[in-house]
Amino acid sequence: MNRAEKVERIRHVLDELYPDPPIPLHHTDPFTLLVAVVLSAQTTDARVNMVTPELFAAAPTPAAMAKLGVARIHDIIKTCGLAPAKAKNISALAKILVEQHGSEVPRTFEELEALPGVGHKTASVVMAQAFGIPAFPVDTHIHRLAERWGLSDGSSVERTERDLKAAFPRDSWIAMHLKIILFGREHCPALRHDMSTCPICSFAASKARLRAAAPAKSAPKAAARARGKSTRAR
Repeated sequence: MNRAEKVERIRHVLDELYPDPPIPLHHTDPFTLLVAVVLSAQTTDARVNMVTPELFAAAPTPAAMAKLGVARIHDIIKTCGLAPAKAKNISALAKILVEQHGSEVPRTFEELEALPGVGHKTASVVMAQAFGIPAFPVDTHIHRLAERWGLSDGSSVERTERDLKAAFPRDSWIAMHLKIILFGREHCPALRHDMSTCPICSFAASKARLRAAAPAKSAPKAAARARGKSTRAR
């Protein structure tokens, strides 16, 4: 199977499993999406979705968020990882949106990445999911699966993004980003994964990787057989 055939087969599996993948972070507009994505760094989407209803009820707009203040933002989001830094960044970016962007979320990578707490991945999510502009945000799941499936070498998220953009059609990037995340969470964990039965790893992972993963599954059975033989010998 060549690379193009592998990519097409991966697309087919993901399309079958996730014909209409949902955006996991709850939001109502570009601003609330931006804040939710900032909150999601080193925090699960489930946790973010637990704190944002109260936060957005108190401050649904950049102007309201800027007025809310760092202390109150922190009090609401304190169960999220890195809450002190995130509270400061959310307050600061809200003020910048009011003062420099007319209370609107900008639609360029350069302007988004200039905001406090907003890196390239966050900007990519906003561009793709808020504005429908093709982008391929790379999170932990996508980075490890791209390397596991032989679509990138795992050397950096920048390399992974370039390789995935080259592998998949531009008009599929936004949906493919969501589908790979969902697949990683539901079917392809980082640890104790039986690649031989995985809907994608079974054909996309290299033979060497499949062989390397196999002993982890068989070791407990081998140990049990050894104990059985030892017991019979006694």
